[in-house]
Amino acid sequence: MNDSRSLSHIVVEGPIGVGKTSLAKRLAETFDAQLMLEDAASNPFLEKFYSDARHAALPTQMFFLLQRAKQIQSLRQNQLFTSTVVSDFLLEKDPLFARLTLDEDELSLYDMMYQSLSLDAPVPDLVVYLQAPVDVLISRVRKRGADYERMLDASYLKKVSDAYAEFFYRYDASALLIVNAADIDLVNNTRDYQQLVDHMRRIRSGRHYLNPLPIAL
Repeated sequence: MNDSRSLSHIVVEGPIGVGKTSLAKRLAETFDAQLMLEDAASNPFLEKFYSDARHAALPTQMFFLLQRAKQIQSLRQNQLFTSTVVSDFLLEKDPLFARLTLDEDELSLYDMMYQSLSLDAPVPDLVVYLQAPVDVLISRVRKRGADYERMLDASYLKKVSDAYAEFFYRYDASALLIVNAADIDLVNNTRDYQQLVDHMRRIRSGRHYLNPLPIAL
């Protein structure tokens, strides 16, 4: 079923390892939507960042900024022809990470670049924000086994998770669904996934929460 009349732009967000990309792919199939994904693996500086964040943070962040700017431009063009889009990132995540990783001078340079791009990202109809404890994130990151993520540690993931929590505490640009994804499988478990989709289809505005309960045996 295509619900694009009510949800034409869906964004899935959350910290590293929470499952946003996998969920975005499944939602794109359900909503018969164009899929727009962050392409972290193509960033040539990312592996260097995980091994030496201090020296690789700026080029890593600049690459992501320019990549996302290009994707936003493409999204605006494609919206003329495509009824529904599902993506796994908000543009606002870029300055969020910049504030976590860059020093004062680098952040000033980054802000200049960000402003010069005059980015005007479309506001989504719904943001699905996935949350999970750091130990769950670490487990999922290790399970997917990406080479460039092997050096991720719990302290960095904690900072990322806290930054997301603070950002979404204040977020009101669109409808927001906050999902406790710690004990559910939104990719392989049909019940968990359908519960989420049913909830999404009822949302039109405001802030909502989904805290799925385990099935009683």
